[in-house]
Order: sequence, then C-alpha cells, then structure tokens
Amino acid sequence: QVQLVESGGGLVQAGGSLTLSCAGSGATFSNYWVGWFRQAPGKEREFVAVIGWSGRMTYYGESLEGRFTISRDNNKGTADLRMNSLKPEDTAVYYCAAKPWDRRGSDYSTESFASWGQGTQVTVSA
Repeated sequence: QVQLVESGGGLVQAGGSLTLSCAGSGATFSNYWVGWFRQAPGKEREFVAVIGWSGRMTYYGESLEGRFTISRDNNKGTADLRMNSLKPEDTAVYYCAAKPWDRRGSDYSTESFASWGQGTQVTVSA
C-alpha cells in the first residue's frame, strides 16, 4: 500500500489561492488513482477530485471544477490540488487518498480508496 502525506494547508483570505500537495511513498505511485477529499466540522467527508495514473483522466466534485485543479507528477510521486477563488465554505481538513489503478476511477466513495493521509487544514477567512 502506498503511504500518503499531505502538505500546503493554511489560512487564506476569501478569493485567494492555495496549492495542496500529496506525497506518496512505499509503492509505485503511478499504480494508483489519487484523490482529494475534504471534511468540514460536523459534516461527512466529501469528494473533491481524483486523477488517473497517467494524469489524463480527472473527475471533480460537483461545482468544484473550474476553481479546483488536480494534477500529478509520477516522477516525483506527488499529486497537487490547486484551489482558486477560495470561499469560507471551502474551510475543511483536506485528505489525500489512493486506490489501485484497476479500480473504477468514477467511484467517488470513501470506501473505494484504500490509503489515506493524515489530512491538512485549510481555513478560508471572510
């Protein structure tokens, strides 16, 4: 199983941008779909985006495409989430997750992802 570590979270003003990074280790990174989820206080974990092993296939959560962009660099073993035009409602803990390449990429359920990072806090102030 790949191990994942997120970085890049922090405090940003509404309208600002932030890039989160997910670093994988312990397995061949390109053998995995890599996704981002977020969880706000008192809410369920929500799908944000996922990217296929080659980077050509991407899926986004409802209403996030256009503001959020997922990308990956298999040589570095990283997957980034670029977030633009941030809103206070984007405040949450953001988690990186991975599942093997032969799983269905369009299955956005948390149960379909086998590996998870510890999360990184993103706070957007009004």
